[in-house]
Amino acid sequence: MSMNFPSRLSWENFHKIIVEGLKVYAFYLAVLSLFRLFFILWLHDYWGPNTGSSDVLLALWRGSRLSMQTAGALTLLSFVPALAAHYLWPKVERCLWLGMNGLLLGALSVLYMASFPYYRIYRMNFNQMIFTGMNEDWAALFWTMVDQYALPARFAGAMVLALVLWQLLRRLLGWEIPLLPIRHWPFWKKLVVRAAFLYGVYLAVLLGIFGGSLGWQTAVDWENAGVTKDEFLNEAILDNPQAIYRAYNLNSRMLACNGLDFTMEDIRQLAAELSGKPADTDNLDVYLKKTVVQGTAEPPRHVFVILSESLANWPLLERYKDIPIADDLRALIAEQDTDYCPTFLPNGASTVSAVTGMVTGWADANLYLTTMPESFAAPYPTASAPQLAKLGYDTNFFYAGPATWERIGAFTQAQGFAHFYSRGDFGDVPGSVWGCEDECLYANVLERLTDAPSFNVILNASNHSPYDVDVEAKGYDKEKVRAALPAEYQQDEELLRELGHYWYAQRELAKFVKDIKARYPDSLVLIVGDHGDRYNIEKQPDMYARYGIPFILTGQDVHKGTLLSDSAGSQIDIFPTLMELVAPKGADYMALGQSLTTTSNKGVNYGFWITRTAIGKADTVPLAPEAVDGNEAPTIDDQVMQDYINAVRAISWWRPKYGPILDQKILDEKGR
Repeated sequence: MSMNFPSRLSWENFHKIIVEGLKVYAFYLAVLSLFRLFFILWLHDYWGPNTGSSDVLLALWRGSRLSMQTAGALTLLSFVPALAAHYLWPKVERCLWLGMNGLLLGALSVLYMASFPYYRIYRMNFNQMIFTGMNEDWAALFWTMVDQYALPARFAGAMVLALVLWQLLRRLLGWEIPLLPIRHWPFWKKLVVRAAFLYGVYLAVLLGIFGGSLGWQTAVDWENAGVTKDEFLNEAILDNPQAIYRAYNLNSRMLACNGLDFTMEDIRQLAAELSGKPADTDNLDVYLKKTVVQGTAEPPRHVFVILSESLANWPLLERYKDIPIADDLRALIAEQDTDYCPTFLPNGASTVSAVTGMVTGWADANLYLTTMPESFAAPYPTASAPQLAKLGYDTNFFYAGPATWERIGAFTQAQGFAHFYSRGDFGDVPGSVWGCEDECLYANVLERLTDAPSFNVILNASNHSPYDVDVEAKGYDKEKVRAALPAEYQQDEELLRELGHYWYAQRELAKFVKDIKARYPDSLVLIVGDHGDRYNIEKQPDMYARYGIPFILTGQDVHKGTLLSDSAGSQIDIFPTLMELVAPKGADYMALGQSLTTTSNKGVNYGFWITRTAIGKADTVPLAPEAVDGNEAPTIDDQVMQDYINAVRAISWWRPKYGPILDQKILDEKGR
């Protein structure tokens, strides 16, 4: 390999490679901007009611500035090897430009095609759920994408899009931009022109580094990009690589726990305030000790906690009563031996958070408990199964899906459940890749019941994508539901299929409760959703309709008024509520949450808080309440709620990872 320095190191040769890089940079910026424009227009149903053209233009402008950073990063991936080849091996330079960018355009196209169904499911651009998916059953994910989201067709479309873009880039790179005829100009004129060119390149580099800005002071990044009043547009501002970068950063913070920054004194004071005890010990377990206030002399024979997949609360609200998808649950709630709390939050955004909240009693606090060695060493002191076993209950966990999902089988047994049953234990039963049909799950639970007292957690799966239960064959009146929907949603077949699965899940759940009461009338059943936020009627539901889940209590010794009239809570409050209904008065137990029968009038989770009258985001200062009934926002005691949020998070962060003793040395040794 020889180098002809006079020609290869000439200004003209340098100018050529820089111009090629600028072409690629401009091309990526144009592609990302056009992607954003089409995304916004295609999903216009998700615009807020007050969103106007000025908001859209602001989102496009802000997004294009942010995409300058993305375009710069993508350009570097091909520019660096092409630059080296330009001087060392010119014959392969063009192959590098086309080959590297062909791969990048393929990846961009796949992400773009995936972003449309992703937003419809999560109402966000790519977020931390993609990392949660790393722990899912990959085969189940694959077949879900094939069955429900037309993966082959979308992938083929992405490849066609990538090919078209690659051809356009190839033509752009083949276009020779003529040089100014400065060869015979005076030296000082050449110097001015070349300096101006280099200054232009310098500005382009700054715009790429600082996201459409010339300095860090005004830089646009994923954390400050959302400046419109419309949540959809704020998500659309992020191009797909930026959204993945956001997800990566947030996931890294979660894994490192650097999203929580509490001192030992903070945790001690917060734990003391939460428990009503003096802050005179560094042993957190002292603050977690509770005593049954009401109790019972006749404990129920069987206790059931049903974590029902995507069982949102909104179909039970008065404003949706004419949509016939929750009639069986409404009838159950109306029974005299049933009480219902409509202001309840899930532990997190996914099913695994509901499992960890119910099984361990900890809130979602930037720890992935099903992957932590500490979770498999011994049950946490707040774990529900060992404490109910001490009361004489045999403990069972029933899951409609595979035992390997999120290591749920090993995790629940490590946390004290004596028995774990999953789809593999149920024989040849119908279902989807995520689990057997709910009716089969409940039938298997009933088969395994004996007269001996038992505590049973049941996690079903039918109300989950790919939504492939033949619900119409099982009695779902799709046309009746269609007629009850607002006119603008009556032709949304995907929504009708999802609503059909809600109908099926709640019908089978109500049937199971009826069977339990007939066979064992001295039983207690507690029903909650594992999470909400999967589908609503509206494209832009209010916070309460989007995130709330029901809390339904029915069975022995339950009546209207069993729960506080102002009760509210989250999934960490399930176990304390059970203890008040199954344990004798004065019995001791360990828990972070509170009972909805005695003291719990607020709930908090990974991102939200709730009371009987208001809901809001947990990380705004000051807190901004929204009325759950849609009326004027009520006032709340901001400091009390902030302290509760911080106490739940601080304890749920420290105790599972570092143990009961508050000691700075432990933190220094283990790190955050």
